Amino acid sequence: MLREIRALRELGFDVRVASVRPADRAFEQLSPEEREEQSGTFYIKSARAAGAFSACGRMLFRSPLRFLRGLGCAVRLSRLRPGLLVRNLFYLAEAAIFCDWLGRLRLSRVHMHFTTTVGLLATRLMPLRTSATIHGSAEFVDPRGFYLAEKVAAFDLVCVISDYGRRQLQRVSHREQWGKLRVSRLGVDPSRFSPRPFRYNPAQFEILCVGRLALGKGQDVLISTLDQLRGAGHQVLLRLVGDGDQRAALERLTNVRGLESTVIFEGQQNVDRVRDCYQQADLFALASSAEGIPVVLMEAMAMEIPCVATDVMGVPELIRHEVDGLLVPAPDAGLFAGAITRLITDADLRLRLGKAGRLRVLDQYDLGKNTAAFAGILKEVPPLESSGPGC
Repeated sequence: MLREIRALRELGFDVRVASVRPADRAFEQLSPEEREEQSGTFYIKSARAAGAFSACGRMLFRSPLRFLRGLGCAVRLSRLRPGLLVRNLFYLAEAAIFCDWLGRLRLSRVHMHFTTTVGLLATRLMPLRTSATIHGSAEFVDPRGFYLAEKVAAFDLVCVISDYGRRQLQRVSHREQWGKLRVSRLGVDPSRFSPRPFRYNPAQFEILCVGRLALGKGQDVLISTLDQLRGAGHQVLLRLVGDGDQRAALERLTNVRGLESTVIFEGQQNVDRVRDCYQQADLFALASSAEGIPVVLMEAMAMEIPCVATDVMGVPELIRHEVDGLLVPAPDAGLFAGAITRLITDADLRLRLGKAGRLRVLDQYDLGKNTAAFAGILKEVPPLESSGPGC
């Protein structure tokens, strides 16, 4: 998203950034670009409880009917389930803080990534023109819980990052809303993610995975895969970049399998350090059970790293099996071990798939070209004239 924002600014867009949460890393761990962006970003949660009460109070005083409309929307979305109601009331408070910030800057045009419920409630609190990018995969697994139908109805335009994503939104929305849906593919800068040196016969074959350490992301599958590969006599190392609530469980699994010296937990890293990890990799593996189209796969492919990934959701739109990489039908250690063994033992296949992967990115997932197309989509949203339909 940072790369998308910076590319839009280069195209002449005046982009102001608000984030619900603060940075996921300490300041010294951020890249120079991330540090620069952080200094100008408004963090909603930094307002804390006092700021939330003040924002809600101001909203209630200035526009009592709109605030009650937002409150009613939060209640209806909760379907009278106490847990959901509490969560939605927190979202309403965040929406009030966000709208307070928009009002101070006199902004009325909002594009959202991953904050769409806050954005939905914000449309009830003040007149806005809204668009959003829906990434998946969690939204598509639980469309009712993410209020996808309500968001498609409320927003002026909805982007998805894959044809699969558009089909999922069509499945949950009314046909008359389909004209709002646009496919806006993500991308990477091929000049920043350039080919790394190819190693024909590495003494230790290095497998890289970049992603949150979370259920469904498949790092446990890759650890089991590594165990099988080493049991078959292959000298392999697995490097896991990322952090999350499953780290302790994955470290325990590593210890149980006796793989402490061959599974490296890198933790959360900035883009420069991640690129260094790509430079060392002989193969990139992603064993997720659900995905949109991961940018990390695009980054690896741009660097001519052959990829093995699960054949799920939007991934086959990026990787064509046996053409741009290898797809495995399910997140299964045995299947991944078989695919990775092919690449360990066939350097020419690794080389061919790596080069084809970069060509695929240049053709379909180039950041500059895709951001220019996205800019054209954003220009389709008309100027603000009314506050739109109710929740």
